Amino acid sequence: MSSTESPDAHAVPVVPPARSARVGAGEAVRTVRLPGLTLSVRSRPAARQGLPPALYLHGLGGSSLNWSELMERLTDRVDSEALDLPGFGDSPPPDDGDYSITGHARAVIRFLDASDRGPVHLLGNSMGGSIATRVAAVRPDLVRTLTLISPALPELRPQRTAIPTGLLALPGAARLFVRMTRDWTIEYRTRQVLALNYGDPARVSPQSLAAAVAEQERRAELPYFWDAMARSARGIVDSYTLGGQHSLWRQAERVLAPTLLVYGMRDLLVSHRMGLRAGRAFRDSRLLTLVDAGHVAMMEFPEMVAGAFGGLLDDYDDYDDHDDHDDRDGHDGYDGSGAARG
Repeated sequence: MSSTESPDAHAVPVVPPARSARVGAGEAVRTVRLPGLTLSVRSRPAARQGLPPALYLHGLGGSSLNWSELMERLTDRVDSEALDLPGFGDSPPPDDGDYSITGHARAVIRFLDASDRGPVHLLGNSMGGSIATRVAAVRPDLVRTLTLISPALPELRPQRTAIPTGLLALPGAARLFVRMTRDWTIEYRTRQVLALNYGDPARVSPQSLAAAVAEQERRAELPYFWDAMARSARGIVDSYTLGGQHSLWRQAERVLAPTLLVYGMRDLLVSHRMGLRAGRAFRDSRLLTLVDAGHVAMMEFPEMVAGAFGGLLDDYDDYDDHDDHDDRDGHDGYDGSGAARG
């Protein structure tokens, strides 16, 4: 079965990728096998022993590669690992076919429990941000701090530019999209993805563009790629409709970990205006708005995100030294917000 024949099929071959994703200098990739679940884990060792662990979660259609730039800048602060979520990157689909936000969060929790690295500094982008929120809410023992970059939290009025991505959740939409774009070259498809995610696609270097094209070519060979995309998109949409204690906004209010919120004012998928609501929901939060950033600030402006994350770590260490991490109430020390130009 090719990647263009039946992206919405209920059964797809669970096979490892024919080609592995790129591994950058200084990085390592390993495979972790758990019952019913196989995960690819990208890591970058810390500059010295004893630094706290960090775990990174990518967004819809992304992979652990999305975090390489940021991880490189944080080697003197944390011991970094980035997951390929089930069905993305080098991770095959989960045996149970569960691509819901809860299903992805369960996979992250199982990984953390098995690796015994927690609590970690947990970072998530887009879909990874909603997954990270759920993990932090239901398993606070696993999370030291939470950093959310354009998290996919429910919006009553999503931006018009985000609607096509949301439509992937509709039955048959992925198949229709593949048919409509069958004449697109891989490079053209890649440029469209970059234009949607970057505030200024011109910031992408020729080397990075070539690497992105190669990754798109690799993904096109995966028989389950569009199935994972469609089901995960459906999982995001479904999470928007949940109410009560399962609501993502309600779970955000339960998060105890100090939280850094990063939004881009040129984001075409998640409105930067949601940052104000998120700042009110997360009890111990700080907000950074990047004027020139799009949806993937950690890729566009990794140095600025690294600086903000470093500030979060400094304040967390100060609180931890005074042994009052569990006694914080409201937004003590974290109610500031800022806007920065990249």
